[in-house]
Amino acid sequence: MIINCDKCLLRRWESSDLSSLVVNAHNPRVAANMRDGFPYPYTPEHGKDWITVARSDDPLHNFAITIDNQAVGGIGLALGEDIERISAELGYWLGENYWGKGITSSAIKGILRYGFDDLGLERIFAKPFEHNTASRRILEKNDFKLEGILRKSVIKDGEIYNQALYAKTKQ
Repeated sequence: MIINCDKCLLRRWESSDLSSLVVNAHNPRVAANMRDGFPYPYTPEHGKDWITVARSDDPLHNFAITIDNQAVGGIGLALGEDIERISAELGYWLGENYWGKGITSSAIKGILRYGFDDLGLERIFAKPFEHNTASRRILEKNDFKLEGILRKSVIKDGEIYNQALYAKTKQ
């Protein structure tokens, strides 16, 4: 499956993405705004493990963000279960060399279409750190609404932070 976006393509992760994945993910500025499951330093072993996990998706819900067929980031939906099966949490990251070019916003538009139209979701939400203004701006540009601030809800590198809960529902 390929999702055409105006500034990138979203596609299944491939074994051949390993070197590009490691180059773009091995960055403390990227890792600083990610969950602990996204390691730093990011090694080839981490990349191999991730590609194996992402390739086992059924249905596909973790995509490589690609430019000129190079994986420069990732975007995915953590699908809800049971009574929350109509919802999914959106997560994404992009290599620092590609920041500020509208690529993440483009990828979000593509995965929203996929989530609402192909997966039948009714609600897609994201929880960036409250201080991650770039990520919050991208969500707002894609018509996500701020639903609230989750006070002291996470710990990262020994610091406790707030998260901003954003959501978009199917029209």
